[in-house]
Amino acid sequence: MPEDTSYVIVGASLAGAKAAETLRAEGFTGPVALVGTENELPYERPPLSKDYLLGKAERDSIYVHPRQWYADNDIDLRTGVTVTGIDRAARAVTLADGSRIGYGKLLLTTGSSPLSLSVGGADSGGVLYLRTAADSDRLKAAFTAGARIAVIGAGWIGLEAAAAARQAGAEVTVIEAAELPLLRVLGPETAAVFAALHRDHGVDLRFNAEVIAIVSEAGRVTGVSLADGRTVPADAVVVGIGITPNVELAERAGLKIDNGIRVDAGLCSSDPHIYAAGDVASAYHPVLGKHIRVEHWANALNQGPAAARSMLGQDIAYDRVPYFYTDQYDLGMEYSGYVEPGGYDRVVFRGEVAGREFIAFWLDAADRVLAGMNVNVWDVTEPIQALVRAGRPVDAAALADPSVDLGSLGGS
Repeated sequence: MPEDTSYVIVGASLAGAKAAETLRAEGFTGPVALVGTENELPYERPPLSKDYLLGKAERDSIYVHPRQWYADNDIDLRTGVTVTGIDRAARAVTLADGSRIGYGKLLLTTGSSPLSLSVGGADSGGVLYLRTAADSDRLKAAFTAGARIAVIGAGWIGLEAAAAARQAGAEVTVIEAAELPLLRVLGPETAAVFAALHRDHGVDLRFNAEVIAIVSEAGRVTGVSLADGRTVPADAVVVGIGITPNVELAERAGLKIDNGIRVDAGLCSSDPHIYAAGDVASAYHPVLGKHIRVEHWANALNQGPAAARSMLGQDIAYDRVPYFYTDQYDLGMEYSGYVEPGGYDRVVFRGEVAGREFIAFWLDAADRVLAGMNVNVWDVTEPIQALVRAGRPVDAAALADPSVDLGSLGGS
């Protein structure tokens, strides 16, 4: 059995790379292996649907570290390598070529994968997803002036892809099963803002729409067939209908799975030698008092280092307020907090909603702030997160009044 001074990280992702960085920064000198299935250096995903997709950022800018950094820090980086199994008894991972790497502690940062469209023709050429750098390259090639782009799914990825396509001069149709974009995430009060934003930029929004087939000719997509009998012409189709955590490796190893790899506040799994972080981790959140799985950049950025410190024996309770952001056209947004679909009582607005310069607060029945979203209003993330963390009732009228300092409303 290996000594505890040998650490393996499965998932050469942002969370994995930041964990490796933290191990070294905290003074760990033992062997560290970072193993990933992609043939890329670990990279950050937000640019794939934002600046890199828009052509505003170079490829090298997406990487967490340059290649030489891994050599300089004695990180055994193995890209293009798949881990096929975990032998918990022997404390070793098995690679696709049959070789094994022993571990004292193991961190799983295996991320998530896009949900696949399951209708006829979904395997046609030109049906695209957005998860990897290679996916972003394919979308960038498809988003040209005059191209007809159909986007299936009006979540964050779908809307960011739609915005990028429109900014490239493409004709864009967004097809969504619900009556508004982002409805499960934001609720109807705020989702309407994003519907108006995309309409104002020339996007054809099709709500309450059911996709029944992808239409193709000679194996290449030509349109999307809807249940109402209409067909949306398309030179390319972007599918953004959600993601699923990559738990297969952990599941085969017998780890506890519950909407991801179930871990405690210290990010340790049901096996005391195995940890998880990022998209794949369903972690107990001390502030919220329940397990949550967060599929956003800030969580990967911060949870990887927290897991590394926990693996080193530090007393860690990962309790950061969930945070994410989006940029679409001239709208920039930051969201802090956590609200399950329908899990709020009302939304309070501060500022000009019609002018898309406002803050929205999701409150429960006791007027406690569950989450806040600032749209084209900046430098307010800290007081919003303080209100979420405080978990105390607030004066809703003061919350809505732009003249009242957010920091005076009871956050701590």
